[in-house]
Amino acid sequence: MPRTTAASSLPSGWLARCYLLRAADGVAAASVMYAVPLLILATTGSTVLTGIAFLLEWVPRLATIVGAGPIADRHRAERVFALVATTRTVAALVTALGLALLPHGASTVLVLGFGVLSGMLTEISFLTVEALGAHACRQAPAYAHRIQTVQVGIDQASLLAGPLLGGLLLLAGPTVLLAVMASLSLLATATARTLPNGPGAQPGGGQAAGSVSPWAGLRTGFAVILERPALGWLVTALAACGLVSGLLQVSSPITLTTGFGVSTAAAGAVWSIATAPSLIAIAAARRAIDRFGLFPVGLAGASALSLAGLTAPIAASPLAYGAALAVLLAGEGVLSVVLRTARTRLIPQPVFASTLAVTLLAILAPLPLAGTLVAALPAAGIPALVLACAIVQTAVTAVAFRGLWRHRAAYTHPTVAVPVTAVAEVNRDQLREAT
Repeated sequence: MPRTTAASSLPSGWLARCYLLRAADGVAAASVMYAVPLLILATTGSTVLTGIAFLLEWVPRLATIVGAGPIADRHRAERVFALVATTRTVAALVTALGLALLPHGASTVLVLGFGVLSGMLTEISFLTVEALGAHACRQAPAYAHRIQTVQVGIDQASLLAGPLLGGLLLLAGPTVLLAVMASLSLLATATARTLPNGPGAQPGGGQAAGSVSPWAGLRTGFAVILERPALGWLVTALAACGLVSGLLQVSSPITLTTGFGVSTAAAGAVWSIATAPSLIAIAAARRAIDRFGLFPVGLAGASALSLAGLTAPIAASPLAYGAALAVLLAGEGVLSVVLRTARTRLIPQPVFASTLAVTLLAILAPLPLAGTLVAALPAAGIPALVLACAIVQTAVTAVAFRGLWRHRAAYTHPTVAVPVTAVAEVNRDQLREAT
């Protein structure tokens, strides 16, 4: 991406600092997300508690999204992000102190509580960094998929570094892990506080014209999705894929440690190594979109993810299981580039975060379901569960991509269409609340 083209209307260093704070926050969030269930498994030996930990980590995250969207629309994204990163820093330090002073039972509850709080903060920070990235894409719409490629690459690299870092630091103890997480969050805070203001309402000066309450934000988000069927089909495909991905994410420590007999550190390494090929796939997606367009590339990513979901449950060795995870994460990464590029062209700027919150609710809702299913089954029943869900996911994704083909004209052109009805609804909501 030529820097002078994509960043010509942004302050110097703005985009690079956005990438840096996204990386620091992403590594911290991925480490905590993977380490909390792994720590519960290592300390209690219970797959039921492991699934419950994953469930407790995700349900509050979904509830947080409802209120986070309007907040990100109404206030400067970099300031909201700095507040969130600061809160995570303090929470990590308090948890580390509690682990050093409290007995074993109380410390387990404390770890679960930190996982819940960290998950909630992660959703708010994700909405803000997505708002920052979407703003950059609007400054150079023809290069939106290239900016999104960098952002998805950062996210995938965080998924690579996070589990590996979490698994290794757990060998030194949870206190060390939490201290490192606090340091990363502090780095993200410092970067956000020195971020030059971007132009316009998002993310730069002043308040945006977005929704002013959680329920207004939900109504606005649903209105945008209804007016943009392509966005609805994209969300449907990602939600179906998210169930299989979530099942493998929560069950991989169980499968690797109890099914294949590897250590907790090795379990984290398998997931991290499996993430590495996804970086190559994401880099290739940029050139592939340039040449073939969004739809064929998205279809290829969805096909790879479906194939991985069908083969992972029947893997006969850690190597084969890791290969299936690698294909799954590569397909998921390519799909993320397509989704994020398309939604910057489909969602209007004033209500971007509110609409993004609704799409995230649909995409992430399968994750607590995955935790519930894993908690309800013995370890021996997990492969059959993953296989059954992968079959359903393949069928749903095929229907969704048929709809995406019919509405491809809505998202293949590098411009942002503003739904008049959705924006009018926002203005009506603001007028009612103001009076």
